[in-house]
Amino acid sequence: MSATELHIPHTPAATRQGLAARIWKSRIDYLFLVPGLLIFGAFIVWPLIASEYYSLLNWTGFGAAKKFVGLQNYRELLQDEFFLNAFKRSFLFTLATVPLQMFISLVFAILLNNKLLKLSTLFRTMIFLPVVTPVVVIAIVIALMLSPFNGPINGLLLDAGLFERAVDFLGSPQLVLWTLAGVFVWKWTGVTLIYWLAALQTVPEELYEAAKLDGVKTWQVTVFVVLPIIAPFAVVIGLISAIAALNVFPLIQSTTQGGPFFASEVMEVFIFRIAFAPSGGMVPQLGYASAAGVLFGLAVMILTIFQIVAVRRARRKDPANG
Repeated sequence: MSATELHIPHTPAATRQGLAARIWKSRIDYLFLVPGLLIFGAFIVWPLIASEYYSLLNWTGFGAAKKFVGLQNYRELLQDEFFLNAFKRSFLFTLATVPLQMFISLVFAILLNNKLLKLSTLFRTMIFLPVVTPVVVIAIVIALMLSPFNGPINGLLLDAGLFERAVDFLGSPQLVLWTLAGVFVWKWTGVTLIYWLAALQTVPEELYEAAKLDGVKTWQVTVFVVLPIIAPFAVVIGLISAIAALNVFPLIQSTTQGGPFFASEVMEVFIFRIAFAPSGGMVPQLGYASAAGVLFGLAVMILTIFQIVAVRRARRKDPANG
C-alpha cells in the first residue's frame, strides 16, 4: 500500500499542530492585532471587570479605604428613588425618540432615494450635518435659541400669538426632557437616514420598473412593495437607535446636567453625579455608582440580546432567505 493510500485520522494533537503552524505562518498578520487587542482590553474589558468589583465595595474612589459590602449597593439602589426615576427616564427618553427618529428618517430616505430628485446629495449633507457637529457646540446654540429672555424661538412663538409669555424649555421640569428629546432626534436623524438608504438599496430596480409599466401610483409602490421588503431592517435599525438613545450623556450633561430638579437626569448622568459630582455636601460613591452602572449595563445587554433574537426571527420570515 502506497503512502498516498494511507488514511491518517485527524487527531486532536495533529489539529493543534496544524493550527499552531497556521498561526505561526501568519504571525505578522496577528501582530497587527495586538495594539487593537490592548486598547480593547484596557478600555472595554478592564472597566467592565473593575466596575463589577467596585460595585461590591463601599469606596469613595479616593484613598485606599475600601470596605467589602457584597450586594448591599444593589439593595440600596433598588430602593433609591433617584436611581429608579433615572432608570425609568432613560427608557422613557428612548421610547420618545426612537419611533419619531425612525419615522422622520424613513420619510427623508424614501424622498432622497428618488433618482429624479435634484440636489439629493445636498439635502443628504444638510440632514447629516448635525451628526458631525460637536455636542458642546449644539448645546450652546440650543441654549441661546431656546432662552426665555431673548431666544429667537420664543420670539417667534410670541410674535405668532401661540403663547402669552416666554417658555423656559430647558428650565421647566415638565418640558426639559421632551425638549432634549427633540434636540436628540434632530442631531441623530442623519445616522438613521443612512441606515434606511442602505436598506432601500436592497429593493430590486425591476420592481420599480414593473410598477411603472403597470401604472401603479408612487405611494402604492412605497406602501405595498418597498415597505414590506425593508421591514426586516426596521428591527435592526430600531434597536441600534434605541441603544444609541440610552447613551445620551454628552447632550444632557452639556445642556442641563440633569436639571432642573433632576427632571432630565438619565442613568448616565446619575452615575456621573454619584461617582464624580455629588451634590448636597455628599462625598463621591464610586462603589454605589459602579453598581448602578452594572444594572444599567445588564438592561442594555438584555436589549441587545432581544435585538439578536428579533433579527434572526425577521430573517426566518423573510421570503428572500428561503
